[in-house]
Amino acid sequence: MPYPQFDRSRLIVKPLAEREHDLHASSILPLDPDIEPLDAASMGKLDRVGAQMVRARRDGSAVVLMMGAHVLRAGVQRYLIDLMQKGLISHVAMNGAGPIHDFEFALIGATTESVARYIRTGEFGLWTETGRLNDIIAQAAREGIGLGESVGREIEEADGYPHKGLSVLAAAYRFGVPATVHVGIGYDIIHEHPNADGAALGAASYTDFLVIAKSIENLEGGVLLNFGSAVMGPEVYLKALAMARNVARQGGRTISDITTLVCDYVPLGDDTSAEAPKTDPHYYFRPWKTILVRTVADGGEGFYVQGDHRRTFPNLYARTMAHYHADA
Repeated sequence: MPYPQFDRSRLIVKPLAEREHDLHASSILPLDPDIEPLDAASMGKLDRVGAQMVRARRDGSAVVLMMGAHVLRAGVQRYLIDLMQKGLISHVAMNGAGPIHDFEFALIGATTESVARYIRTGEFGLWTETGRLNDIIAQAAREGIGLGESVGREIEEADGYPHKGLSVLAAAYRFGVPATVHVGIGYDIIHEHPNADGAALGAASYTDFLVIAKSIENLEGGVLLNFGSAVMGPEVYLKALAMARNVARQGGRTISDITTLVCDYVPLGDDTSAEAPKTDPHYYFRPWKTILVRTVADGGEGFYVQGDHRRTFPNLYARTMAHYHADA
């Protein structure tokens, strides 16, 4: 006998108009050329990565950005969109919360709710308009396209998204940049909704996994950026890189000359060239051992910059632009 399951038809789902939003479009940063720099050591690292981003794209190698949803909440959309438009980022990968914030910003110019407030009343995540993402994802599964592409297409082509200019997914669709979404079932608020289809979520996100694995095949001489993703970024990258190296090796090729950058809040110290011992809690911070050490051990180089995405991402943009204009 199967175990009893929760009956989602009993749920009350409310309109977004009844939700208090913690973030509004006014919090998104302007594309400002006068960016306050970080400390000298951090700026040196960002300068080297920015130079390699320009070099990689000039030579036809991939520049892949993997990001947690907090990057969108930090308001750096305009910087990211401009890098895509200029061809300096060739792939964007998000966790499952990314398209939720992106969609809500495009739809109503606001996003983010107080978990502490709405979990007490059982309303957390149960907002009608946001649940429309499940229908978009179901359509993606029927068409055999990825979750990220389907949401970007909806925002870019459909009516009713007055703030679509702030959407990273819509911009990626518009510029022809693969944007992939890598979900964990049960992680995201849209999975609570009665119209959530686990098979569709899995199919569309697995398509996205194969899309990113294809991008990683082109990472020799390229750059892997990981902003604010402690699990999705390093884990998806690790498996995709294993697949890409497996095929490359069969053809007598290598994927080893990779420049990686991790930007996050965790203090890791000055030297991240070797992974922490298992007795150190930092060993379990996967971006360090996976992105900064293990996957660049055969000829690449990894850099870590600690700080708020609201400062680190614009400063990476500024240093990349300096090399981009010098290279023109």
